Amino acid sequence: MTRLFKVPGDEPQTLIVGDGKGQRRIAYRTALSGTANATGLFWLSGFMSDMASTKAVAVAEWAAARGLPSTRFDYSGHGVSDGPFTDGTIGRWLEEACAVFTRVTTGPQVIIGSSMGGHIALLLLRKLLREQPADAQRIKGLVLIAPAWDMTEELMWKRFGDEARRAILERGVYEQPSAYGSPYPITRGLIEDGRNHLLAREPFDPGRPIAILQGLQDPDVPAAHTRELTEFLTGGHVKLVEIADGEHRLSRPQDLALLFEEIGRLV
Repeated sequence: MTRLFKVPGDEPQTLIVGDGKGQRRIAYRTALSGTANATGLFWLSGFMSDMASTKAVAVAEWAAARGLPSTRFDYSGHGVSDGPFTDGTIGRWLEEACAVFTRVTTGPQVIIGSSMGGHIALLLLRKLLREQPADAQRIKGLVLIAPAWDMTEELMWKRFGDEARRAILERGVYEQPSAYGSPYPITRGLIEDGRNHLLAREPFDPGRPIAILQGLQDPDVPAAHTRELTEFLTGGHVKLVEIADGEHRLSRPQDLALLFEEIGRLV
């Protein structure tokens, strides 16, 4: 579900990511605060979602009401950014997240990732810790909503039946039915590239707080999947909040209240 909104100073802008044939225009919105050294919020959307979604808008409005900067963007193939969705891969979307984070945001940031955005958030943190530690140091913490870690392998390939796998291998795409609208095209490129970007249950110390919100009625990212994530995130930084009647989107008023509470703790 999307809706139009307007946050003062939050006009759409673009930046170019990639080179040659891989170059694409990424749309983003950023609202800067007048408060010196205020912690910014950096939003990462889920698979087939965009920066005009209910939660993305709510986070931007919550930040604006408190004088906090916020930044969000559309992955390529999503929303108003360039490119067909079927060109998308985890590596491509991670590159875009890294570009927007390092080129648009300044100062301390809290990253908020929903579903696939939770996976991208963890990959972004790991990438920056390895390659750009000064930027990694700006990340104060993460808030993850039903984080779909290793999504392409754990929640797609391993759950697909023979017919779906055959379609991906032989035709290059499988149209996965969705409860949220039109089928999702799952491409061979998405699956194969995803294997280059797995957390793979290897111990990972994020080095800063991570709060996770998980609905126990979520059919897309099961609670057991999220609980397993807490077992290989080391260092004692993780807080898991389980919502007994919560489903995947967690966009009801009571869900948003919990989200803002956790963001507020990190800010």
